[in-house]
Amino acid sequence: MPASRYTSRLYKVLAATLISLPVTLAGASPEGASSPTSHCSDSDMEALQWLDRMVRSADQANYHGVVTLQRQGEDMQVMQVASSVDDGASSERLTQLTGQGAEVQRPEHPLQCIHPGHRLLLLQDALASGECGLAEHYRFQISEGSRVAGRRAVRLEATPRDLYRYGYVLELDRDTGLLLRSETIDRDHRVLEKYQFADLTYDGRAADGAEISLVHEAHHPGPESPVAQETVSSNWSPHWLPKGFTPTDAPPDNGSRKTFTDGLAVFSVFVEELERPIRPGEGMKRAGSTTVYTRGMEVDQMPVLVTVIGEIPVNTARMVADSLRWSQ
Repeated sequence: MPASRYTSRLYKVLAATLISLPVTLAGASPEGASSPTSHCSDSDMEALQWLDRMVRSADQANYHGVVTLQRQGEDMQVMQVASSVDDGASSERLTQLTGQGAEVQRPEHPLQCIHPGHRLLLLQDALASGECGLAEHYRFQISEGSRVAGRRAVRLEATPRDLYRYGYVLELDRDTGLLLRSETIDRDHRVLEKYQFADLTYDGRAADGAEISLVHEAHHPGPESPVAQETVSSNWSPHWLPKGFTPTDAPPDNGSRKTFTDGLAVFSVFVEELERPIRPGEGMKRAGSTTVYTRGMEVDQMPVLVTVIGEIPVNTARMVADSLRWSQ
């Protein structure tokens, strides 16, 4: 895979992680919270209620600050992040202060637009109907947090119920609910990726002064968005996904990409048709919690190159690739 394509996709994953993660309030249970259900008996019901409130509060915070990102085995990265809400839309910007000096922007995202990943985190309706929603796939617990960027925090732990996804530890601002620190944990309890605020100010002023060498603007797809001509038939799909993962509304990428999420983790599958078969084999790379898995294979006697990129263990990526089939 060309390095520029790989780097671009990692920036998109990073942007989704740092900018689009929701915020919540902490300290006491929200008013009107649903009563516990037997299906979720081993999860902290207060944690589930705050998880629901997390997304509902995501469009209320104006802030900017400096964030550090530490991936296992890599140097620390430092970034500026800013988020503002105005006139029914939110705008976010993430600027890399180390390395390439890249910037990711998402201007004027409509507040009324709720994407599938966020919808899966809205647990209030599920709990009211006696279902667990995301708690069927993670066990949630809440406890006292530490101090991050000078702010007292509440700790929210999400432990996976299977081997197909990672766990998460989130620390939320006790006063405002903003996500201050996040850790991604593998099955051996190793921290794969950690980011946290080093400095935080609550207002909508965007920090200036960083030199930018590359800008990626995340556009919001709509009915009027142009549809790219398919270079690969889109009539393919993985026939196996970990329970709880659902397709997102990400725009098609010439028919070659499909994206899936369970609300916390996201991964994409890319398919490239080949003129002739290539030698069997697989390649893989991990950057923090992001796995890149690729292999040449034949799908219904057609040679293809399949690549899975996302926040999932390598065995999960391999099983998804193995299940790929052309749809009838």
